[in-house]
Amino acid sequence: MNEFHQLKGHDLFAMTVFLSAAKSRSFRATAIEFEVTPSAISHSIKNLEERLGVRLFNRTTRSIALTDAGERLAAKLRQAISSVADAMHEVEDARETPRGTVRINASDVAIRMILRPILARFLRAHPLIHLDIVTDGRLGDIVADGFDAGIRLADAVPQDMIAVHLTDTASFAAVASPGYLATRGRPQVPQDLHRHDCVCFRFDSGLIYRWEFERHGIVETIDVKGPLTLTDQILMVDAAIDGIGIAFVPDFLVSDALKTGALERVLEDWCPTFPGVCLYYPGHRHVSAGLRALINAIKQ
Repeated sequence: MNEFHQLKGHDLFAMTVFLSAAKSRSFRATAIEFEVTPSAISHSIKNLEERLGVRLFNRTTRSIALTDAGERLAAKLRQAISSVADAMHEVEDARETPRGTVRINASDVAIRMILRPILARFLRAHPLIHLDIVTDGRLGDIVADGFDAGIRLADAVPQDMIAVHLTDTASFAAVASPGYLATRGRPQVPQDLHRHDCVCFRFDSGLIYRWEFERHGIVETIDVKGPLTLTDQILMVDAAIDGIGIAFVPDFLVSDALKTGALERVLEDWCPTFPGVCLYYPGHRHVSAGLRALINAIKQ
């Protein structure tokens, strides 16, 4: 208790500033976050270093980097701040009405498949909850990046997370426009795609997705080629409708186009089914009432 009383208000502020700068590696970005000048951030860090008697950052004119002492302090403070935040959340959850911000990290497909259908209804039912949804194609660290939960395909969820299954399975569909198929013919087996124009997909990491097919235990992985590469699967669907080539996307994205005849399926008996979509969160973190309300709304 005596150690706690030795902390002053400006110490707590300085530690919060330090953690932000440690994450962003930029005093300027930290200044924007706290709505102060970069010099104020630099002054706060300098005072903290003088109080502790150690250098926390190595500085150049262009960048900052944590020292070994800074790395150790950041690791300890993240744990402490997380514990304080959990304690605050538990007190807040004692109230009957869920409230506060719930931050979700999800792929574009997961957002369209899982969140979009329930957003309006959920926000009307919970007017004191603010959803902060970030579209991210990378499988980032939701803890380090400050998210309450992530949504991904089940086989992409980190093993140390608690996963809540939202769908049983997910399927892909290879599709093309009737005009394209009339001109170029229909592929009968995955290897036929080497003779077709395909709409390629690029991950945020820069890697090009290799199309994966499976039938009767036989797996075919195809490095497709084509005139167009995209990072947006909705645009891939549009490109297929426009006759640019064959697209390979989650089937729910093309359900309407298949019904209207704007697209037709090919290689249907080769298209695989994957484990379903999960919402996941760290097991050591308190689950807020707002996140629990969102999980319940999705399940319903």
